[in-house]
Amino acid sequence: MDARTPRPGEITDRNLALELVRVTEAAAIAASSWIGLGKKNEADGAAVEAMRHAFDQVDISGTVVIGEGEMDEAPMLYIGEKVGAGGPAMDIAVDPLEGTTLTSKGGPSALAVVALAEQGNFLHAPDIYMDKIAIGGGLPDGVVDLDAPVGKNLRELAQAKKCQVSDLMACILDRDRHKELIAKVREAGARIMLISDGDITGVVATATPESEIDIYLGSGGAPEGVLAAAALRCIGGQMQGRLMFESEEQVQRVKEMGHPDPQRKFTLEEMAKGDVMFACTGVTSGTMLRGVKRFGHGAITHSMVMRSKSGTVRFVEAHHNFATKTWLRN
Repeated sequence: MDARTPRPGEITDRNLALELVRVTEAAAIAASSWIGLGKKNEADGAAVEAMRHAFDQVDISGTVVIGEGEMDEAPMLYIGEKVGAGGPAMDIAVDPLEGTTLTSKGGPSALAVVALAEQGNFLHAPDIYMDKIAIGGGLPDGVVDLDAPVGKNLRELAQAKKCQVSDLMACILDRDRHKELIAKVREAGARIMLISDGDITGVVATATPESEIDIYLGSGGAPEGVLAAAALRCIGGQMQGRLMFESEEQVQRVKEMGHPDPQRKFTLEEMAKGDVMFACTGVTSGTMLRGVKRFGHGAITHSMVMRSKSGTVRFVEAHHNFATKTWLRN
């Protein structure tokens, strides 16, 4: 085989990272038209259509394995949908608008998110809940465990970080289902940052020193869990997740997706393995990225793109001219 000939499924073109950013930029710009208008479904729909259109320019043969529903729920990017202009077979994980409610209310940290891996390297997870725990990189393996008591996890993490439990900041979604979890964290003595939405940002923040978040705890969407795992694979961190079920139908659906043990605890590497790329663009400004700034004839976007193979994190500021990209307007 010629040295320049890629292996099947190999990510060889570094320009692919920039192409992924263009996908998230398109979704973010489309969603930004709906910021603060109180119409989260319209914002989400605009992001989906822009992302789908942008994928038409990417040289991959992609299959959506983490999406916004099933085929009969179109126009969402559904599980099993084919995207791309043709090329290596890739698995795609998408959240065209992470933070639909945030966008509708003009709240912080809404994102457009895409992750890509070689075929078969993302956990296939339906749109149900997942119990999650995540911490940043540079710590010994097994510092925290999804099955361990909250207090023990916090004490072990504080010891690994050479600090007091009272120095730790836990990020938790502000939901009624987390009342007991919140109480246990407070009882252990750690501080808490409650967020209204956006648990991808919450997980990624554990690996971002300037965020001051040390650990993410609690349940959120399983698709968001896989996307967050993809990001942590790129920048370093530890994460575990377990699918949660509200009906026997959901259990059966998961078994049909190739998971015979519904109670399995998934590691970070089981959720996102191999050579992973992750890209996101800010829709509204937050701790990680600035939001879309619109002006009369265009917009400015702020994005982040990462790759697990290189460990490189790049921030991209782009200035878009609507005169040459009219499809980006809405």
